[in-house]
Amino acid sequence: MPEHDRPLLAVLIDADNTSPRYAGAIFEEIAAIGEASVRRCYGDFSSQQMAGWNKVQAEHGLVPLHSPAYTVGKNSSDISLVIDAMDLMHTGRFDGFVLVSSDSDFTRLASRIREQGLDVYGIGQQKTPEAFRRVCKRFIFIENLGGSSPKPTPPGEKPAPAEVAPPPPAAPPKAPLTEARDIILRAMDAIDQEEEWYALGPLGQYITAANPDFDTRTYGRKKLSDLVQDLKIFETKRGAANQLLIRRLD
Repeated sequence: MPEHDRPLLAVLIDADNTSPRYAGAIFEEIAAIGEASVRRCYGDFSSQQMAGWNKVQAEHGLVPLHSPAYTVGKNSSDISLVIDAMDLMHTGRFDGFVLVSSDSDFTRLASRIREQGLDVYGIGQQKTPEAFRRVCKRFIFIENLGGSSPKPTPPGEKPAPAEVAPPPPAAPPKAPLTEARDIILRAMDAIDQEEEWYALGPLGQYITAANPDFDTRTYGRKKLSDLVQDLKIFETKRGAANQLLIRRLD
């Protein structure tokens, strides 16, 4: 296992399956997890639909891996991504992988990497099949990140041609708070403790472990503490070391 201050990550992006408008937000999210040492994106970059990715590669230090679509219905970029992931895994240099895709075809890849004792973080749309989301240590919905806006054109320069890539999908309505309430209550029931007060930090860790795609932003809240307080069924107080404690109201 590599020895360094921050987890060393290999970021592999299925560019055929992801909008380039999310590139900046994706790497901002990854920066909170670890260091994106390897940054590769895969797709048929001769296609007009990939013009957007061609524009953001230099900005984010992405290495494009061109995979021509030789046959209709066969995605050669998926195969290239899997081969590279296995090669990188066997170097023993990385603490984890970030797979950016909404494609269920990467479920087995994520499972194989985790079998090696490495972390796998997924980033994709909310339509991503549950099997892929569940096999990741954490799965982040791309709709919660927000896309970047076009940069203003400097004075005297011609505006850049319109981006050919399809726009990112519209963010779906926020999930109901009752869904988050049930997840929190199930976690409290599953944790074996006699005390009625639960430390919010460990509780949040348990929730994420049991529900890799759990994200307070899905419910329109920035933090778990905001979500708990807005649910109105919990009492909160500060405990030792100023940690937030919660318990169910009778």
